[in-house]
Amino acid sequence: MADPATSGRYPLAEPGLWVERVGSRVFSAGTPALFLDRDGTINLDTGYPDDPGEIVLREDIAAVIAAANRAGIPVVIVTNQSGIARGYYGWADFAAVNGRVLELLGAENAFVDMVLACAYHEAGSGRLAMSDDPMRKPNPGMLLEAAKHLGLDLQRSLIVGDKPADMEAGQRAGLSQGWLVDGQAAVQPDFTVRSWRDHGDFDGLLAAIAALGAVSGEP
Repeated sequence: MADPATSGRYPLAEPGLWVERVGSRVFSAGTPALFLDRDGTINLDTGYPDDPGEIVLREDIAAVIAAANRAGIPVVIVTNQSGIARGYYGWADFAAVNGRVLELLGAENAFVDMVLACAYHEAGSGRLAMSDDPMRKPNPGMLLEAAKHLGLDLQRSLIVGDKPADMEAGQRAGLSQGWLVDGQAAVQPDFTVRSWRDHGDFDGLLAAIAALGAVSGEP
């Protein structure tokens, strides 16, 4: 179970919300961001990952993040972690796994600027037993929190994830586009979902990220 005492050891904004600024890159106000889900999007999904030794990156994901780095676009991880609420692992395990994810990315010259994780879930216990918490995707709370910290332009930002909940969170946060791993493309009012992997649209995702950098004034 998650121990309330860990709040002093880890960057917990509240018992079930991890908000960590990574690195020291500075961004101008109004910069769009690349939001990414973690498990199943950055690393292969093993269910409830609690062992750093089992973490394997998805093919090409480091190149996506590196493209955002080159474009001067903040890279923000937004991940649901109901395994903590359910008692399968704790914040210490999350910290170890997340550290391994960042380490593997760094080895490929791909760097993340902020990590947010929501542990609240209705199946949890104690202070983590929350039904439909605003921070848990498909709610947009983590994206809004990141925007507050980094001064982001959410409308011009994009999100990459492997579940419809990721796309819904992006849409509800005011983003205009999302990329769904191995999913169906769709067009809704004010929000377009493109399929990454399907039809080999890797180049399309890189082009979308580069376009954000061009609008932001990056070379």
